[in-house]
Amino acid sequence: MYLTEADLTRVAKFIGLTAKTFERRYVFRTRNKLRLRVPRDAQCHFLVDGGCSIHPVKPVQCSVFPFWPALVDSKREWKKTARYCPGIGKGPLVQIETARMLGAAFR
Repeated sequence: MYLTEADLTRVAKFIGLTAKTFERRYVFRTRNKLRLRVPRDAQCHFLVDGGCSIHPVKPVQCSVFPFWPALVDSKREWKKTARYCPGIGKGPLVQIETARMLGAAFR
C-alpha cells in the first residue's frame, strides 16, 4: 500500500507513535513514494481478524479499494478481485464515474 505524508502522520498519531518511529517500523521510503512494509506472515501489519485495526485513519489507497484504476478499468480484474473482496457486489451501487474519481485520488 502506498501512503501519503498525511497518511503517515495520521496513522502514526492514531497508534501512538511519532511519525519518525512509525516510518522506521512500518514504512519503506523511496525518492518519490512511501509504502507500507509487508510483514512476512501477513498481508498487512494492521489487518487483524476483525478487519482493519486502523480503519478510522487508514491510508487513502486503502480507503478507495476496490475502486483502484487497474480494477475499475478492467472487467477481468474486477471479477478476479470480487472472488476475495467481500464488499464487491454488496451495498448501494457505485456509478463507474464515481469509482474512477475515487481511484484517481491516489494516482
